[in-house]
Amino acid sequence: MQRKYWILCLVIVALVVGGALLARGRSVEVVEARKSDLTQTVVASGRVITPVRVQIGSVMVGTLATLNAREGDKVTAGQAIATLRDDEQRAALAQARAALVEAEARVGQLKSLSGPVSEQGLKQAETNLVLARAEFERIKRLYEGGFFSKSKLDEASRNLDVAQSAVTSAQAQAESNRPRGSDFALALSRLDQARAAVKVAEARLENTVIRAPAPGVILQRFAEPGDVVPQGKNLFTLLVNGETQIVAQVDEKNLALLAAAQKAQATPDAYPGQRFDAEVFYVAPSVDAQRGTVEVKLRVMKPPEFLKPDMTVSVEIVAGRAEKAIVVDSDAVREAASASPWVLLAQGGRAERRTVKLGLRGAGMTQIAEGLAAGDLVIPASQPGIAEGQRVRPEAPRPAKKLVGNVPNFFQ
Repeated sequence: MQRKYWILCLVIVALVVGGALLARGRSVEVVEARKSDLTQTVVASGRVITPVRVQIGSVMVGTLATLNAREGDKVTAGQAIATLRDDEQRAALAQARAALVEAEARVGQLKSLSGPVSEQGLKQAETNLVLARAEFERIKRLYEGGFFSKSKLDEASRNLDVAQSAVTSAQAQAESNRPRGSDFALALSRLDQARAAVKVAEARLENTVIRAPAPGVILQRFAEPGDVVPQGKNLFTLLVNGETQIVAQVDEKNLALLAAAQKAQATPDAYPGQRFDAEVFYVAPSVDAQRGTVEVKLRVMKPPEFLKPDMTVSVEIVAGRAEKAIVVDSDAVREAASASPWVLLAQGGRAERRTVKLGLRGAGMTQIAEGLAAGDLVIPASQPGIAEGQRVRPEAPRPAKKLVGNVPNFFQ
């Protein structure tokens, strides 16, 4: 009998203790909503590019005499980086210059000698014509007076015709030697041809020198001295100095977070401790359907010396910043990807469901744009089996997580 009494007492005590525990609620872990600055970043992998690569070749067939640049050499615009053998071109130039001297001499001769001589000859012929005409008129009068025979008159007539022909010939010669005459025009034409031939020969000689078209760095060299190169053969690849860029492929899920003018930091895989600044200037208007990525280009304002074309770099793009925002651990937000995300509050000793509006999101932290206030205690989703309205007893809030979030990108 006494034993039954004690068992009954133990049952009553257990019921009382259990009721008290139920009245206090289930002990749950909570996180505290708090105000803090939050930065959200998008992380991607990309490559360093230069906008312009120039292929440099020869415009003529020839044998390489010298190569004055190697891979990695910096060159300036117009710098001679290779030469072809130029024996034939130099000989052709000498021949063209000799022809030019001859043409110039011919024009000078017409100006200084032939012209004045022919003008003097014309004047003399015109004087002779005047004398011959006067003599013919004199003999004609005497013939009509019966003083000269018919043969004498015929002779005077022939002399007049000869004088007239001499004037005509002298006029033609003088006209030809004048600046607008045919001989002078022909001499000037040949002078122009000789000058043009010199320019062509000079250009062909200049073409034996291969020059850098712009300042930059020699990336590749494809020939050696003594090689016979055909016209158009690529001898060098030149990276033209200009804006250094990074091209990255970002997961299309992050497209809404990206915009031009966003700041970023990049880290080369070859120099993991070296970071440098960049800025987004282009987000592709379309998505790569096969890879599910969007192309993003970043401008490197001050590229470091160690940065090389085609280097692989990790890029961290600042997608957004919020100052004094209400933030909670990301695992405290339930159905975050849905149209109506919500949290489970520990309030008034019970679990209360509350719909929230999300802001910036990153790895570990999420901004609550609407629905929570600083100091609210939120039950994380890692606490299973807690229903809305259930009595709960919050434990001390767990330590806050890092407040810089990033959205990783695993596409190369």
